[in-house]
Amino acid sequence: MPRIYLSSPHMGGGELALVQDAFQSNWIAPLGPHVNAFESEFASYVGIAHAAALSSGTAALHLGLRLLGVRRGDEVLCSTLTFSASANPIVYEGAEPVFIDSSRDDWNIDPGLLAEELAASARRGRLPRALIAVDLYGQSVDWDPVRRACAQYDVPIIEDAAEALGASYKGARCGTFGKLAVFSFNGNKIITTSGGGMLVSEDAGLVERARFLATQARDPAPHYQHSTVGFNYRLSNICAAIGRGQLRVLEERVARRRAVFERYREGLSSLPGLELMPEPSHGRSNRWLTCILLDPSAFGATREDVRLALAERDIEARPIWKPMHLQPVFAGCRAIGGTVSEDLFARGLCLPSGSNLTDAEIDEVIEVVRATCRENVRGEVRP
Repeated sequence: MPRIYLSSPHMGGGELALVQDAFQSNWIAPLGPHVNAFESEFASYVGIAHAAALSSGTAALHLGLRLLGVRRGDEVLCSTLTFSASANPIVYEGAEPVFIDSSRDDWNIDPGLLAEELAASARRGRLPRALIAVDLYGQSVDWDPVRRACAQYDVPIIEDAAEALGASYKGARCGTFGKLAVFSFNGNKIITTSGGGMLVSEDAGLVERARFLATQARDPAPHYQHSTVGFNYRLSNICAAIGRGQLRVLEERVARRRAVFERYREGLSSLPGLELMPEPSHGRSNRWLTCILLDPSAFGATREDVRLALAERDIEARPIWKPMHLQPVFAGCRAIGGTVSEDLFARGLCLPSGSNLTDAEIDEVIEVVRATCRENVRGEVRP
């Protein structure tokens, strides 16, 4: 049997014609008409005014911090339960990340802990320069209390929606809740450009400045002149052509990933000691990845037992993100709370969730998880 991947690229069929157009028109070099069109179409889909297509979601975060004036010695608050790319750009700018624990309701940043930390920062006379809040695994942050807390202290928000394209909060799409928001089109995301990202904002000036910085900050002159340090962060015309084709099938991809989650729910929810990632009423997840939590005392096995059992069948599964405050690279950084994200990491597992999975492949994963439970729990598991 072929390997079952966690989340592999899924082409829609229309991408190739757009890439061929780029070749036939000789727009092979960076930038070109597909970049402009991708930015426009993407902004329209998200429901925001402006977008800049970039080489990665990490590049978008880095530029976002630069645009907000983050400097050496500043503090930037950040969700602790996330991939390291959410926090690394803070260090690029010489700032200090401060990690905020998760809420059990949605696994995202805890609004209560955030409000407490902002109040404490105000008393110390050292407010953070910005907040990076992550829409984890395609589930939106509970944005209303987060935005209220930040507005009270005039702390700007960067919404890290890298995993949440197509998800929503109270009817509005993810990517519309910060001063800036970023998306990723890495190969494992819900749509891909092979590599790439997008920075979006209602502020035209910020997005135009991002484009300037992303193209080596070249001044308007007939010769190469630079008055500030720039970056090589723009998306290529060919990658943008792929992105345009992928965007046209995005709603189908969201629907399929949600169907994948439902098939897992039907096949696994009866198992003792197993929970699936919640979907609070405030948001609609894109179910980028289906995540489960295991209570070893009830399930009879750890998440690592299950991961290894899946690996024996050539099925890829990954532990939930290891919290940033536990990462060696961020040793010494302040953390607010941490017990919730630590527990989610210890017990959480991401199952294969790609939109190109067949029902038979999903059922194979279910079979292995159920068998692992049966082998370790006395008595028959309910069908």
